[in-house]
Amino acid sequence: MFIFSFLRRIFRFFFVRHRIKTLITFIALGIWYWQCLPNVLFDAPRSMVLTDRNGALLGARIAEDGQWRFPHNDSVPYKFATAITTFEDKRFYKHWGVDFWSLARAVRDNFGQGRVTSGASTLTMQVMRMSRGNKSRNLWQKLIETIQATRLEWSYSKQEILAMYASNAPFGGNVVGLDAASWRYYGKQSSLLSWGEAATLAVLPNSPSLVHPGKNRNVLRKKRNFLLDKLYEQDKLDSLTCELAKAEPLPDKPIPLPKTAPHLLERAYQEHRRSRDQKNTLLHSSIDKNLQIQANLLIKNRLISLKANHIHNVAVIIGDIESNKILAYIGNTEDPEQKHGGYVDIIQSARSTGSILKPILYASMLNAGVLFPKTLVADIPMYNSGYRPENYYQNYDGVVAADRALIRSLNIPFIKMLEQYGLEKFHLQLQQMGVTTLKKGAKHYGLSLILGGSEAKLEDLTSIYANMAKRLLLKDSLDLSKSYAFQPLSFRQGIDNSSDNSSYQMNLHPMSIYLTFEAMRQLERPSSEGAWEFFESAKPIAWKTGTSFGFRDAWAIGLNPKYVVGVWVGNANGEGRPDLVGVKAAAPILFDLFNLLEGSEWFEKPTKDLSPYAVCKSSGYRASKYCTEQDTLLLHAEATHMQTCPYHQLIHLDPSEQYRVNSSCLSPNKMIHKTWFTLPPTEEHYYKTKHPTYQTIPAYMQGCQPDELDENPMQFIYPKKNTKIYLPVDYDGEVNESIFKITHRVPSKTVHWHLNHQYLGSTKDFHQIAVKADLGRHHLVLVDSDGNQLEEFFEFIQKMK
Repeated sequence: MFIFSFLRRIFRFFFVRHRIKTLITFIALGIWYWQCLPNVLFDAPRSMVLTDRNGALLGARIAEDGQWRFPHNDSVPYKFATAITTFEDKRFYKHWGVDFWSLARAVRDNFGQGRVTSGASTLTMQVMRMSRGNKSRNLWQKLIETIQATRLEWSYSKQEILAMYASNAPFGGNVVGLDAASWRYYGKQSSLLSWGEAATLAVLPNSPSLVHPGKNRNVLRKKRNFLLDKLYEQDKLDSLTCELAKAEPLPDKPIPLPKTAPHLLERAYQEHRRSRDQKNTLLHSSIDKNLQIQANLLIKNRLISLKANHIHNVAVIIGDIESNKILAYIGNTEDPEQKHGGYVDIIQSARSTGSILKPILYASMLNAGVLFPKTLVADIPMYNSGYRPENYYQNYDGVVAADRALIRSLNIPFIKMLEQYGLEKFHLQLQQMGVTTLKKGAKHYGLSLILGGSEAKLEDLTSIYANMAKRLLLKDSLDLSKSYAFQPLSFRQGIDNSSDNSSYQMNLHPMSIYLTFEAMRQLERPSSEGAWEFFESAKPIAWKTGTSFGFRDAWAIGLNPKYVVGVWVGNANGEGRPDLVGVKAAAPILFDLFNLLEGSEWFEKPTKDLSPYAVCKSSGYRASKYCTEQDTLLLHAEATHMQTCPYHQLIHLDPSEQYRVNSSCLSPNKMIHKTWFTLPPTEEHYYKTKHPTYQTIPAYMQGCQPDELDENPMQFIYPKKNTKIYLPVDYDGEVNESIFKITHRVPSKTVHWHLNHQYLGSTKDFHQIAVKADLGRHHLVLVDSDGNQLEEFFEFIQKMK
C-alpha cells in the first residue's frame, strides 16, 4: 500500500499540480531524444580505395590520420555477420538497442566479482561508443550510449547498424573496419572469408591487440575456437566445417595491399581532393584486374631489354571502344628507388607527338574532299623560313600516293598536305577533337605541328582514335551531315564518362575514317621482325607509331573494332636515346598487348550516303578527260571539291613521236596527239630515279617555239623562294661555300649561272654549283641553252651564337 500511495503522490505532483511544467519537460526530453544522434555518426578520414570493374581491390591509400580505414560498406558478409552477432550480441536481431537480459547479468556478475567483468554492450551501443570517439567508460557515458543506441534503432535497420559496426570497428594496429582487416590479414575481399577467418576477425574488436605478430597467439586461437564451437552448438555450421575452420592458421603480420594500378590510385586521390564530394573515397573503376596484371607483367619483362639502352619508362592505356571505358591503366613503370621518375603519370603528361597525328590529318583531308587515298603528294627537299624537314631515311620519292605516305610515315608529304589543308584549320580541329595541350596559337607550332612540334597526352590521343572507331561503328545510326560530341575514355565504372563534363567534336565521315584505318592496317614493319607479319594476319589492327625529335618519345597507338591500345616509351626526364623510335620501342609492346586481347573482325565498309567518283589511276586525283586509265571510288559528297588530275596533258608530237611540236614548226595535220603523264621538274628529278618506266615529256623539235603556257623545264631544288640561309663560317672565321642545286627536264642541256649580274659558271648533266657570297640579299639567275630563264632571291644571315 505504501508504494501505491507514494506513486499516487508522485503522479499528483507532476501530472496535476505541475502538469504544464511536466508536459513541457516531456516535450523537451522528447525533442532532445529525437535529436540526440549527431548529424554525422562517423567523420574520421577514410582510405582512398580503388577497385576494378568487379569490385576487386587494385590499391588503397592510407587515411590522413594514418589508419587503414576503408570506405563504409553497406554489405556485411553472412559469415562475419553470423560470427560477430554470436560472439558479441546474440540477441542483436531481437532487442531495441539495449539487451536488458545481458544488462541484468552484467550487474549481477560485476557486483559478485567486485569489479567490472562484463559490459553488456550491444553492437548498437558499441556503434554509438565508436561514433563518439570511444570516450572513457563510466556510468554517465554508458547512460548516454544506451539512450542513443535506442534512438539509433529508430532510424536505422539492423543491417545498416551492423554495417556501421563492421566498417568502423578496430581490428588491431592501425587497421579499422572489416574490409581493411580482410585485406591486411588475409589478402582477400571480406565476402570471400572462410568460417575460420570470419571467426578470427569477429573476436578481434573485443581485443584488437591479440593480432600483434608473435604475441598472444594462443589466446587468439582459444577465442576463435570458442566462437567456432558456439557456432557449431547453435547449428550454424556442421562438425566437419568447424574442425576444418579450427585447423586454419592465424594471421601473422599484416599483408601489403595490392599495388596493381598505383598511378590511377594517385590520380583518383588527387581528383578526390579537388572534388566537392569529400566523403566518397571509393573509386569503382572500369579496370579489368586480370588484364591489368597481365599488362604489368608484360611491361616488366619488356623493360629488361629497354633498360639495356637506358630507357626506363613505359606508359600504357587499353580502352574498350563500345563502352568507352579504360580496361588497363599503367601510368609508368615500377621505380622502387625513385631514380627514373617512376612516380610521374605519363598518361596525363604532355609529350612531343612525333608522327602520331598524321592519320588524323589524312582523315581530315579525305573528309574535306581535297585528297583521295591514291592522290600523289610531293616528296622533295623542302625549305621553309629556316625550317628544313626531312624524311626518316633522308631520301625522296618525288611524288608518292597519300596512303603510301601514311603507310611509310613520310614527313615531307605530310608537311605539304598540312600546307594545303591549312595550319590554323588543323590546329582548331585537333582542339575540338580533344587535344587539350594545344594552349598556344597555330603559328607558334608552325608546320612542324604534324611532325611533333606540339605536345599531347597519351590519354587524349588514345581517346581520339577510340572516338574515330566509335564514329565508324555507329555509321548507320548517325546523321552523317552533323558533328557529334564524344567523351574521352573514362576509368570510372557506372558513371557518365566525364567527371568534368568535357566532350569533343567528331565530324569525320565514316568513309574517311574507314579509308584511314585501311591505310593504317598496312603500315610497314621492319623486315627483321618476321613475327609481326604473322600477327597482322591473325589479328588485323590499324596502328601508327611516332618518334619525337631527338629520340625522346616513342609512341604506338593501335585499334580494332573492340579495343584501342596506346603505348608511350621513353625517359620521364626527357633524355633521348638511340633507337628510341616508335616502331622499335613502342610497337612491339603494342602487339604484345593485343595478343592479350580477344580478336575481332575488321570494320564493315560504310555504304550510306556515298557516290561513285572517277579517279585517275596514275595521279589519284579526280579523272580529267586526258586520264586514259581510271578507277571508281565510293566517297561522300565533299569529294566533289577534289581537283581534277593536273599531271595528264594533251601534247603534240612529230610523226616520229620523238619531239614535241606546235603550229610554229609543223602543220597540225601532220601532228600526232597523245596524252602524257608529266610531273613538275623537281618532282620528276627524284621520281624517275625510282621509277625507270617513267617517260620524260619529249623536248621541242628544233625550230619550234615553246608555248607560253608550258612549264619551265628548270626548277630550284635549293634554294627555294626567299630562303634565308645561315652564312657558313669555318672555325677560323673564313666564309665557306654553299651548294646550290637545280633540276632540268633535259639534264644534257647547258645551264649558265649568274649571281647579282656576275657570271658564276655553267653546268651540264649534274646541275649544282658552289656559291660564296657575303651577308645580305642576293639575286640568282639561270639561263639554259634553249633560252629558258629561272631566277630566285635568297638571303645569307648571321647564325646566332
